[in-house]
Amino acid sequence: MKFVLSRLTSCCFYATVLLFLTAVCSVKSSVELPANVTVPALLLFGDSIADTGNNNNIQTLVKCNFPPYGKDFGGGVPTGRFCNGKVPSDIIAKELGIKDTLPAYLNPTVLPQDLVTGVTFASGGSGFDPLTPKLASVISLLDQLKYLKEYIGKLEAMIGGEKTKFILTNSIFLVVAGSDDIANTYFTMRARKLQYDVPAYTDLMANSASNFAQKLYELGARRIGVFSAPPVGCVPAQRTLAGGAERKCAEDLNEAAKLFNSKMSKKLDYLASSLPNGRFVYVDIYNPLLDLIQNPQKYGFQVADKGCCGTGGLEVSILCNQYTSVTCANVSDHIFWDSYHPTESAYKALVSLILGEYVNKFF
Repeated sequence: MKFVLSRLTSCCFYATVLLFLTAVCSVKSSVELPANVTVPALLLFGDSIADTGNNNNIQTLVKCNFPPYGKDFGGGVPTGRFCNGKVPSDIIAKELGIKDTLPAYLNPTVLPQDLVTGVTFASGGSGFDPLTPKLASVISLLDQLKYLKEYIGKLEAMIGGEKTKFILTNSIFLVVAGSDDIANTYFTMRARKLQYDVPAYTDLMANSASNFAQKLYELGARRIGVFSAPPVGCVPAQRTLAGGAERKCAEDLNEAAKLFNSKMSKKLDYLASSLPNGRFVYVDIYNPLLDLIQNPQKYGFQVADKGCCGTGGLEVSILCNQYTSVTCANVSDHIFWDSYHPTESAYKALVSLILGEYVNKFF
C-alpha cells in the first residue's frame, strides 16, 4: 500500500510540474521528441554565439547593443545579440517549443517565468581559456557557473526544490565556446604562444571544456551538449588578418580548431561513460559551417567571405556601428553579418542541419 501511495504521489508531482511548464511554454515545437520526453528549459553558456545581452551592462568594449546590430530583430531593436536578428540560443529554444527567444540572465527586465523556461549566461568574448575573458573584460565561464548557482537559488525560492530538480534534470544545457580562444587569445593577440604550442594549448582548452561540463553535471544538469569550435580560420576577419592577399581561409587556425574538437569529443565520451545518467553530447558545428562557407549557393547564399557590415572584412562589435558602417543591401545573401558572426539566416540553416542529427542523443 505504501508503495502504491508513493507511486501515486510521484505521478501527481510530475503531472503538476508538467502542467506548470505547459502554462509557461506556449510555443509549438518543430522538433519531434521521443514519447514521454519533455524539455522544460534551455540554458546556454559560452561566448557571443549565444549571448543575447549579458555584455550590455558590464565594462567591456565587446558590445553590440547599438545599430546596425538587431536590424532585423523585433522591428530593428539592438538587444546585445551579435547578429542582425536571432542567434542560435533563440532559434534552438523556438525549435524545441520552449519560447520564441532566450533572454540574457543579466537582462534587468527578465521575469520569473523567463527563468523557469531558461536563459543564457553566455558572454561575448569569453572562452575555455581563463585568460580569454580577462583580455576582453567579459564574463568568464567560472562566473557563468556562479550565475547558474544564483539562478538555481531563485528557482528553488520560486517553485521549490523538487520542481527545480525536475527542471535541471530534464532541461538541455548547451555550451558554445572556443573560437575566441583560438582566434583572439592564441593567434591574433599571441598571448599564449610563448607558453604553449598548439597541441598544448588545445589540451588546456579541452580540459577546461571537460571540467566545465562536469561542473554542470554536479549542479544537477544531465543533458549537456558542447559545441565544437567552428572553422574559425574562415571567418571574414581571420581571412583578412591571416589569409594573405587572396583572403583565403587561415588553415593554421582551422587545424587548431580540429585538434581541439578531436580532444574535446573524446573527453565528453569519457564523461558520458563514467557519470551515471549523464548525457554528454559533442555537437559538430565545424563541418556544417564549413560546408555552408564552401558551398554557399547550395544553401541559398551568395557571399561567404565578407560580412554584411561595412567593408565586411574587419568590422565587428564597436567597429560595426551606424556612424561608420553601411550595411549590405540584402542581408539574406550573406553567411556573415559582421566579420565574425553569421547572419540569422545562416544560423537558421545551421540549426536546421544539426538539430535533427543531435536532438535524440540527449535522451
